[in-house]
Amino acid sequence: MSYQSEYDRSVNDPEGFWLEKAKLIDWVAAPKVGLANDAQGIERWFPDGTLNTCFNAIDRHVNAGRGDQVAVYYDSPVTETKKAITYSQLQHDVARFAGVLARLGVTTGDRVVIYMPMVPEALIAMLACARIGAIHSVVFGGFAASELAVRLSDASPKVIVTATCGIEVAKVIPYMPIVNEAIEMADHKPQSVVVLERPQAKFTPVQGRDHGWSQAMETAEPVDCVPVSATHPLYILYTSGTTGKPKGVVRDNGGHAVAMTYSMQAVYDMQPGEVFWAASDVGWVVGHSYIVYGPLLAGCSTILYEGKPVRTPDAGAFWRVVQEYKVKVLFSAPTAFRAIRKEDPQGAFFQQYDTSSLAALYLAGERLDPPTYHWLDELTNLPVVDHWWQTETGWAIACNPRGIESFLPKAGSATMPTPGFKIEVLDPNGHAVEAGEQGSVVIKRPLPPSCLPTVWGNHTRFEESYLNPYPGYYLTGDGGFIDHEGYIFVMGRTDDVINVAGHRLSTGEMEEIVAAHPAVAECAVIGVADELKGQMPLGLVVLKDGVTQAPEEVEKELIQAVRSHIGAVACFNKALIVERLPKTRSGKILRATLRKIADGEAYTTPSTIEDPSVLAEIQNRF
Repeated sequence: MSYQSEYDRSVNDPEGFWLEKAKLIDWVAAPKVGLANDAQGIERWFPDGTLNTCFNAIDRHVNAGRGDQVAVYYDSPVTETKKAITYSQLQHDVARFAGVLARLGVTTGDRVVIYMPMVPEALIAMLACARIGAIHSVVFGGFAASELAVRLSDASPKVIVTATCGIEVAKVIPYMPIVNEAIEMADHKPQSVVVLERPQAKFTPVQGRDHGWSQAMETAEPVDCVPVSATHPLYILYTSGTTGKPKGVVRDNGGHAVAMTYSMQAVYDMQPGEVFWAASDVGWVVGHSYIVYGPLLAGCSTILYEGKPVRTPDAGAFWRVVQEYKVKVLFSAPTAFRAIRKEDPQGAFFQQYDTSSLAALYLAGERLDPPTYHWLDELTNLPVVDHWWQTETGWAIACNPRGIESFLPKAGSATMPTPGFKIEVLDPNGHAVEAGEQGSVVIKRPLPPSCLPTVWGNHTRFEESYLNPYPGYYLTGDGGFIDHEGYIFVMGRTDDVINVAGHRLSTGEMEEIVAAHPAVAECAVIGVADELKGQMPLGLVVLKDGVTQAPEEVEKELIQAVRSHIGAVACFNKALIVERLPKTRSGKILRATLRKIADGEAYTTPSTIEDPSVLAEIQNRF
């Protein structure tokens, strides 16, 4: 099977293609209809099918005689804890926690907010919701009370599942004060809170509301899987915005289960029994898709890692995990590898471990800058796969589809459209641009399975944000181009294009040039307001550890490099050397906030920020 034949079938006959792929999972009632419009006029997949996602992720593997296979490896360097959980053990715990939820009155369609650290109980809670048809909404553990409150108000959960604390490197973050404050602030008050008691922090339960995890599990009766419609929501996941109300991305059960199972083979080249590691967090879409659901639906072993790429204990942490669990595919964000590269630029830690089990590295979440790509490529001698996707899609829009056919990579490119995604690049008037020309990256409808069909409780916002700007298309919000060989280059959010004296310039392209300097660990280029030219580019640069070159010399060389590659039209004449860049907990650089600081505008400290003190450090530099 060639990629081209697979892709052509997926876009020329999407209904037939996906009905065939639907056979990858078990159905209570298999769908006969691939695609139909709902009452809102939105395309929905497998509308006549019924299934249970938890059954497909756990029970069917146990029934097939693979209950003794490890489902989850839990590795927590911050607590010095390791655990291997088999599919049979996972089935036991999930069925019992589903009983806990049922006893608290949770039924099909009810919402459950999960506010947890990276512990097995987070996965158990998610799968238990899926088991009884409840809709889970995972909120990143450690989010501020105000952000949790907004999500409680929007999702109206019957129950919150949480823990006494999370642990960031060596710092214990108590969760219950945050949860209590959020409930106080929220318009909707949940009936019950289930609290996982971790030894690093105690809590005083609120009588009649709070239930300890261990006691609740001891007295619970296990519950079986409840069949639901393929279009019944599996979960709500809120996209984090710096301002305004976050959008609750809704994911259907049926389309999601089919797409996840297909993607594990087609995108990642994984087979049942192999070990897959997405080094992310269950609070993000990567954690939903490829820590929890994707690997388990495919019958793989997944890794739940409660640690960091560096400092737990060092820059060899990722390679240690690969060696210990014989990981076949490691998937993380470019920022994680930039952190490793900064502390270990020569790759000394990599040489200390046996990583021969690794078949490939996959990176997503932000653009994979060519210097990081080349560093990993040369260090590991492995396929380094840049793939591009979004919270809204739940899986890769573009990838190097190694399970179908491998393409020669191009630095800076996410390679080819994933089967099911018809990608086009349009100008502001909705006309297709020429090959190599930049524009707005869009996806032709119908969107393939797993993509959001609405925004929770606000369908109008869904249509206005994603569908109305280009009728017949889904607006990704990213800019980029497709080259003459069909390779897709995503250069960043469309608001990362700056206008310098009438010239539209990509900050992503400038970042690529700046990041290529041997002294640079990571960087961000932003557009700063300028009275004369409208906007001017500004580079913020973090140097590698051990660099002896004077900062002024580095700045001169960076300015010259941008001038040489793009020309004087770029007007790149300032590169600020900083200790660190402000990032979200998932590793994305907060460019919009940086722009506001640079322009002297008021800004709100984003709830997603990893360390708010970075903003004050940078503000002091202006």
